[in-house]
Amino acid sequence: QVHLVESGGGLVQAGDSLRLSCAVSGDSFGRYYIGWFRQAPAKGREFVAYISWNGQTTYYTDSVQGRFTLSKDNAKNTVYLQMNNLKPEDTAEYVCAARPSFGSTDLNHWDYWGQGTQVTVSS
Repeated sequence: QVHLVESGGGLVQAGDSLRLSCAVSGDSFGRYYIGWFRQAPAKGREFVAYISWNGQTTYYTDSVQGRFTLSKDNAKNTVYLQMNNLKPEDTAEYVCAARPSFGSTDLNHWDYWGQGTQVTVSS
């Protein structure tokens, strides 16, 4: 069993930065891929990015490539999503997820989910 808790969301202006955190507990942190998804109002949950268990592999959706960066701190069992040059269209609830073995852009492939943190970007 894996437990995930997100933090770091907030209200910012376009062009600002935020760093989201996903704290992981319950099972061996090193066994899991950690992914981020987001859901805007009246829209479905969409893939944002994932990072491999060893931090060596990352993958981003096209709309955030070059603006968002994933990293992980194994000592703190935490994954960070650094979001730069935020745009109003980035406004959504951001949720982290975990799954073993490999990453996926398909939300149905992820086994454990956090509760989410809200990011609002004003124009």
